[in-house]
Formats: sequence, C-alpha cells, structure tokens
Amino acid sequence: MAEIIQKDGTWVFDGDALRLTPGRDKNVSLFRKTLGELVVPLGALAGVSFEQGKKAGRLRLRLREGADPLLHATGGRLTEPNDPYQLVVESDRYGVAEYFVDEVRGALLLDQVPADPVDAYLLPGPSVPLSVSAGDGTATFDGEHIRLEWNWKTEDAKAAAGSRTLTLTDVTAVQWHPAAGLENGHLRFTVRNAPTKAPPKYDANSVELWGFKKDPLMALVAAAVQARLPHPAGATATDVPQPRPELPSPPVAAAEDDHDALLRRLRELGELHRTGVLTDDEFTMAKQAVLKRL
Repeated sequence: MAEIIQKDGTWVFDGDALRLTPGRDKNVSLFRKTLGELVVPLGALAGVSFEQGKKAGRLRLRLREGADPLLHATGGRLTEPNDPYQLVVESDRYGVAEYFVDEVRGALLLDQVPADPVDAYLLPGPSVPLSVSAGDGTATFDGEHIRLEWNWKTEDAKAAAGSRTLTLTDVTAVQWHPAAGLENGHLRFTVRNAPTKAPPKYDANSVELWGFKKDPLMALVAAAVQARLPHPAGATATDVPQPRPELPSPPVAAAEDDHDALLRRLRELGELHRTGVLTDDEFTMAKQAVLKRL
C-alpha cells in the first residue's frame, strides 16, 4: 500500500484502487470538499505523474477517456484548485510522492491496464440527492428527476412559467459551461422534443451562471445527471437527439444503403454542426454511425 498525507488531501493506493480524500485546510476548494472522497479503480487510470516545484509539487492522475462522468460533464473546464485529480505536495514529501507514482505505475504495468478510451463509466459520479443554488436558480437532482426553481433575479419571461421538473428519461444531454471573466456560464438540459436556441437567460431548461460570481458547484449536478445518461461511446444513431425538428428525417430503409444518400447525410450533419445545431459530441456520434454504413 502507498499513502501520501498532505494539507491538500490524502491519497491512498491499495493495489486495486486509489482513494482520494480532500483535505480540511482552508485552501482546499469548496468544490472538492463538496464532491468528497473519490474511489478510482486502477482500470480507470491512464497514467500518473509528479511535477516538482520550488515550494510545492503536484501529483496528477490521468484517467482514461470516458471513465469519469465528472470529467465528461466538465470537459476540462475545471480550474486547478477544483480538480480532484491533482494533489499539492509539500517539498519535504517529494520522496513519498515519487514512491507513490512508482507504485501506481508498477501496478498499471503488472495488470496491463490499457490507456485507450472506455465505453462505460468506471466511476459513479457525484452522489445524490444533490441541490445547488447559483446564478438565477436552484437545480436539484434526486437520481430520477431534475427540478429547476427560480429566484427573484430570474428574467421575468423565464420565471413566469414557474418551477420546472424534468424526468431523467426525457433528458438527452446536459451542458455545463462555467462563467469566465464577466461572461456568464450556464447549466443547460436538452429535453427530448423540446429544441431551443434561446440564451440560458430565457431558457426554462437552463440555469444561467453569472460571470461576476464564480461558482463551480453546478458542475456536480451536471456530472450526476451525466452519470445516468447513456455513455457517449456506447450511443447508437438513435441516441443522437433525432427528435429535434432541426435534424433531417432518417432516410427510408430502401435508401439507407445507397451510397449517395449516405454522403448527403454526412453533408447535412456537417452543416448542422457548423451552424451550432449539433454539439461536437453529437456530430461525432452521428458521423460515426453514418460512416459505419458506407
């Protein structure tokens, strides 16, 4: 077993999994404290590294693509203080950190853990029930239902419809974009048969996150929902949000095998992606489904 205890947190490796516990120091972010302890199975790891600094170093874990719904939901947009897969190491513990890295790397080699992407989540995501207030509303998720409630600062046109309750089975995607500078962010739920291009400020299925107040906790709601949606790598063509009116109707069965029809489909998907109707992930999944037919 390898263990390193720091003010920033404690990491323990028992040969099968890593247990990451955030520290209680005042410098540990609210996001990591709220997320709590993480258990990362060895099979979810793609690598581990240690970077030395003059005053402090940093341990970093690299997870296999698709293994963690939190990383998928945040898309690399979590800032360093909020990243649960980094640990600040004091200079007098550099030797311990290097030993820790050697132990984990040795286990990865011994178990021949591949570094390629996975098609199923290997971590469960944040625990539920979960409720976060930020920006113009409160998002609550119990594992099956998402409830959006508005505050007195919500745009009148959005608040007029009242609180929203979304069933998880009706949600096809979740997007979290943090506020950056003075630019607002959002938590948006894409609902089946209810497409919209409205800004989050007016979208009843979105919580707008204000740029002047950085609050990353809505990412926990996004990750908890993402963990219960179909895994992107396991999605089929029918998992792409085809009910959206913007998407062209699927070709009839007789035309699906026609080479020209499939090429037209690719061009249509490319145009939808260019104009922003399809996200990068949606475009990639749809394109791969069409290419398999060619």
